Amino acid sequence: MNIKVHIFLLCAFELIAFTNISVGQNSHITKNPNIILILVDDLGYGDLSCQGGADILTPNIDAISKNGLTFSNFYANSTVCSPSRASILSGRYPDMVGVPGVIRQVETDNWGYLAENAKLLPSILKTKGYETGMIGKWHLGLASPNTPNEKGFDFFKGFLGDMMDDYWTHLRGGINWMRLNEDEIDPEGHATDLFTDWTLEYLKEHKEKEAPFFLYLAYNAPHFPIQPPKEYLDEVIEREKNIPLDRAKNVALIEHLDYNIGRITKELQDSGLDENTLIIFTSDNGGSLRHAQSNGKLRGGKQDMFEGGIRIPTYFNWKNHINPESTSENLGLLMDIYPTICDLIGLELPSQMDGMSLLPTIKGETQNTDNRYVFWVRREGGNYGGQAYYAARYKEFKIVQNSPFEAIQYFNLKTDPYETKSLDISENEVFKNLRTELREHIRKAGAIPWQQ
Repeated sequence: MNIKVHIFLLCAFELIAFTNISVGQNSHITKNPNIILILVDDLGYGDLSCQGGADILTPNIDAISKNGLTFSNFYANSTVCSPSRASILSGRYPDMVGVPGVIRQVETDNWGYLAENAKLLPSILKTKGYETGMIGKWHLGLASPNTPNEKGFDFFKGFLGDMMDDYWTHLRGGINWMRLNEDEIDPEGHATDLFTDWTLEYLKEHKEKEAPFFLYLAYNAPHFPIQPPKEYLDEVIEREKNIPLDRAKNVALIEHLDYNIGRITKELQDSGLDENTLIIFTSDNGGSLRHAQSNGKLRGGKQDMFEGGIRIPTYFNWKNHINPESTSENLGLLMDIYPTICDLIGLELPSQMDGMSLLPTIKGETQNTDNRYVFWVRREGGNYGGQAYYAARYKEFKIVQNSPFEAIQYFNLKTDPYETKSLDISENEVFKNLRTELREHIRKAGAIPWQQ
């Protein structure tokens, strides 16, 4: 072969391998995008101004929504933290990777152990040349082999544990779970500010690198304890006359979070990284009603299988590739993020995968995402007795249980979106099929150990 022809073909093949799929009407992708997955903690469905919050101002998160795709029918995989995080990073139902409940440092109150054979998203992205980083709350293991660095993250700076007893001291039950990779650290400052500072450092370090990056940024906010900086609380109280103090604290904590997310989007713009960075914004479950968080008109909140406990604000933003101000009513779950990213960058999925790619929806194409049975699970101690409770859905039909000890309720979300009245289940084939499919899911998950 002529040497010039040979060189031309090699270059062409390299260019094809490096060129990604087009999304939106104005796409001009030249390489795989950087990906920032922002996960916030316990954010209520109604606790953003773009979600209808009347007493809250969140211009920076609103901008992520406005300039991208908003999912109005997107769900967490559980009503609490660890299971949802397991689904995000594994693409699987949480009980299929050993995390049906919350992972805690107290052995007698621990309800999950991440399966050691789980193929997590950062590991598979590294096979496509991505540098992988995580900043913030991990909550999927406190020791080897279930630490971020051992699960595919090149870089980790954050909190291994579940919740902080104080946003400034960062301890949980007197233990410091703050780490820089494997080393214990003891930084000073509000956790939301710290995680943002570390993110800005990460972005500045990577803005000149050729390799794309995947950054999983998991904030503790607005998880209780509700501890906003004083100046934010004072501003909310001054602006929102007669607002109850517990509500004012929650609003202030979220507005402080929004300010910090604005610092990140500004850095992306100033550095030019926004030209090819996909931002995904979502939450791990609904807002906590007893902490004055709002899920809008949805029934229930954190810990409930009602819509208020599992439906979450979710946005995909990618400049010039996802059409601004686009919306979708398609069903999506946190476990769908993994296959969506893989589909986007041309990665073959692991053989075991419960989520589905939402890429056609993101591209603005017609896609049917609700023609599947989907399930939710949570196992817990205390009043739950160490047992699990579930929900399941097919199209607009949903069965719900908010405790292992209560009867299953049955709703049509199309005619009753706020789950006000349980339907008659006698001789109902859809209800029977939901029960049968859920039973089969429970049977399969029963083979997965959730204790070490």
